[in-house]
Amino acid sequence: MARRLDNRLALVTGASRGIGAAVAKRFAAEGAHVVLVARTQGGLEEVDDAIREAGGTATLVPLDLQDFDAIDRLAAVLAERHGKLDILLGNAAILGALSPMSHYEPATWQQVIDVNLNANWRLIRDFDALLRASDAGRALFVTSGVVENIRAYWGPYAASKAGLENVVQSWAAELTKTNVRANLIDPGRVRTGMRRQAYPGEDASKNPYPDAITDLFVTLAEPACTKNGEKVSVAR
Repeated sequence: MARRLDNRLALVTGASRGIGAAVAKRFAAEGAHVVLVARTQGGLEEVDDAIREAGGTATLVPLDLQDFDAIDRLAAVLAERHGKLDILLGNAAILGALSPMSHYEPATWQQVIDVNLNANWRLIRDFDALLRASDAGRALFVTSGVVENIRAYWGPYAASKAGLENVVQSWAAELTKTNVRANLIDPGRVRTGMRRQAYPGEDASKNPYPDAITDLFVTLAEPACTKNGEKVSVAR
């Protein structure tokens, strides 16, 4: 039986835990070789072990996305080894502090913008050519409902996700006559560490685990996907 991502090469950021880890394992189960990118070596090894135990394959890349030169180097290595990239998932993000806008330290603001927005632009800049070299390049970026549902104290995170949506949709408009498609995914409420940080008193039992929401990611990563420049929410 053919798997949905057989022989595809996928790169996943934030792959050591949460949504990134769950989607990386699902991509591997569907036949993709997954390049796992995250800061935490131990977390990457745990995901790699799970992938290999299930019969999949992965490459581990410990990398801090604030090191933009390292992203450049990773793209160069993949270009030399594979000459293409079939799937790019920009998932890594940080919440930062929830605070009044005037209270943020400049370093906190910069870190959130760098990880959530600037690093994803760097991924686009570096991997555009490799995605175009694929027969069906697919780029996915994780966003948030906070872009539409403005709320107090979420300043840098909301700004970074609003910026991300504009960047991805602008890029998608440039891709209309190519074999590459770029889309945004709003996962909604999911049982992750970031969710616990944002809502410490919430009853987490009402939220799905990350592995319950991976099907949409596979659908948008498939060669048959025709969506482009869309923000798609996980069905509840």
